[in-house]
Amino acid sequence: MSMPERDFGPGGGPAVKVSVSLRSGNIRAVRERVGARGFSAYVDAAVERQIERDLLEEALEANEAASEPIPQELRDEAAELFRSLKSTPELLEEDGWPAPEAG
Repeated sequence: MSMPERDFGPGGGPAVKVSVSLRSGNIRAVRERVGARGFSAYVDAAVERQIERDLLEEALEANEAASEPIPQELRDEAAELFRSLKSTPELLEEDGWPAPEAG
């Protein structure tokens, strides 16, 4: 890892060009949403969200190890709440969830 990458946390620092391989369908879907000029910002935002999810999962696992697992009843209740929010008409656009804005 080069020095500049070590100096910044997730979401920070200057943009650095890297090469990645993506499935063709994902490339097409991103280009349809943001065009060629917004591609990098869209992928960068997706990577940042995945890192946040990974960190959250690690924190939840650490919490469960320190206490007790969350009861299945509460997990089911949370899942149902999320499903109901996800289907709320005010949150949906014509074609489903709105695309995140690429910065």
